[in-house]
Amino acid sequence: LHAQCSQHLWALRMDLCHVPAAREKGWYLALMAPNVKGPNYAWLDPSRLYCHPQGLQDCMADLLQPFQGDPIDMVAGIDAMGFILGAAAAATLQKGFLAIRKAGHLCVQTLAQPYTDYSGREKVMEVRTDAISPGLRILLVDQWVETGGTMRAAIQLVERLGGVVAAPTPCPAGIAAICIEDSEGGQWIRERYKCAHCVPPGLQPRFDRHQ
Repeated sequence: LHAQCSQHLWALRMDLCHVPAAREKGWYLALMAPNVKGPNYAWLDPSRLYCHPQGLQDCMADLLQPFQGDPIDMVAGIDAMGFILGAAAAATLQKGFLAIRKAGHLCVQTLAQPYTDYSGREKVMEVRTDAISPGLRILLVDQWVETGGTMRAAIQLVERLGGVVAAPTPCPAGIAAICIEDSEGGQWIRERYKCAHCVPPGLQPRFDRHQ
């Protein structure tokens, strides 16, 4: 299945009602659409995956499997596409959901953190200050980790408020994304936090090269 998925990853156009007989980890990655609008956009659009009922369920199961039995208090999703997977994870785990927002959208007291996103643009991220108490164990969710700048800013916000994203032993929470690329920033996150993603090892080099 991995070889077939590798050969047809971007060209395959699966029916949104079709479910393959063998549903190995990552089968749903072929549902994603490649970038056709140029370098100012992300290189893949996973939103078609979210339209597939079984694809979304299996994606969520793969993301949460490493955290089974872990003491998670809350799920936080990163603006904006992380809201989709984050809210789904919170509902599955029966936990609360916290939205970590781009600056300027919250009308309450916030904590801000500047960062550089995957495209090299300077931005600011915010979180409300009354949602995270010291020691609260947070599962951070985003759609994708490319350079790691956005996820690292979210980690800093949570930890500045006393929340716990992960600890060496045991790991009380962690980080989940469809893909965590093997970039410098991605490696920094993998080395320090418990992580879950959906890309099989055989396909990881293609994702890292944006192929």
